[in-house]
Amino acid sequence: MNKRLGGFVLFAIMISAVGIGPAFASPYAVQQNQVMANSTATSGNTTTTSSANTMTSSSSTNTMMSSSSSGAITVTTDKTSYNDGDKIAISGSTQDYITDTPITVIIISPIGNLVKVDQVNLGSDKTFSTSITATGALWQAAGAYTIKVQFGGPDRTAQTTFQFAGSAGGGPSGPTMKVDGTDFSVTYSITNGKVIGMKIDTNSKSLVVSIQTTGDGVLTMTLPRGLIDAKNGNTDAPFVVMNDGQESTFDQTSTTTTDRTLSIPFTSGTSQIEVVGTFAIPEFGTVAAAVLVIAIVSIIAISSKTELRFIPKY
Repeated sequence: MNKRLGGFVLFAIMISAVGIGPAFASPYAVQQNQVMANSTATSGNTTTTSSANTMTSSSSTNTMMSSSSSGAITVTTDKTSYNDGDKIAISGSTQDYITDTPITVIIISPIGNLVKVDQVNLGSDKTFSTSITATGALWQAAGAYTIKVQFGGPDRTAQTTFQFAGSAGGGPSGPTMKVDGTDFSVTYSITNGKVIGMKIDTNSKSLVVSIQTTGDGVLTMTLPRGLIDAKNGNTDAPFVVMNDGQESTFDQTSTTTTDRTLSIPFTSGTSQIEVVGTFAIPEFGTVAAAVLVIAIVSIIAISSKTELRFIPKY
């Protein structure tokens, strides 16, 4: 019995010595080893993926920066705030130069109205500048105005803002000018130019205004209804405005029973603005009517004194 027990112990010792023991390892140990292996593999994949994503993100960022840099444009004003009648100096630069491609300058009021659109030439040194006088009906709102600039395409844009105190707008409070051949005068105001004459064109039922400009500007006029008007029956109809023969946009800023006020933008170099209505007093109309009345009164007076009779002759 002791011999058998001793042999069994010896057999167990031999098995342990040759490494067969792991075959008796617990299932939990094997499962733990598998989890550790999977974790290591997953960790490796995560690291690789993260690295790849990082490289992709870096490449994408570099591309965006390059695109933005190649189309960069700047814009600024000489001051941060302005009052009615001030001149706003706008300037900027771009990193690119494209031949015969101007800078588009857009000014928007605090209430979202389009105040100004202009095309400004880009210098060979890649800089641009322009100026505009802040006054008139389009500048009535007070607050933050936005200047947007664009060069070539939408990828080359920039904007800035400035504060404006607001303009009186409405009807002009400037000088008056007598309309040639009539007894009427027109009150007006003008920016970047001067009015050199006004006359009535009886054929087209229009008021023709001759101007000289020093830049883009706005002409605001209060037109007496007795001088010129536009009617559709008993209701007001819109005027038609022509700048050097081309139909132009305008705003009617106020209207009363006696007059209508128009604000008419013009570009530099414009020489004639024509307001067309449905009625315009004939040239020399008032004088002619007065002469006719005087002539009739004179004839009646002479007839009563001389007992002049119109007797048919047989």
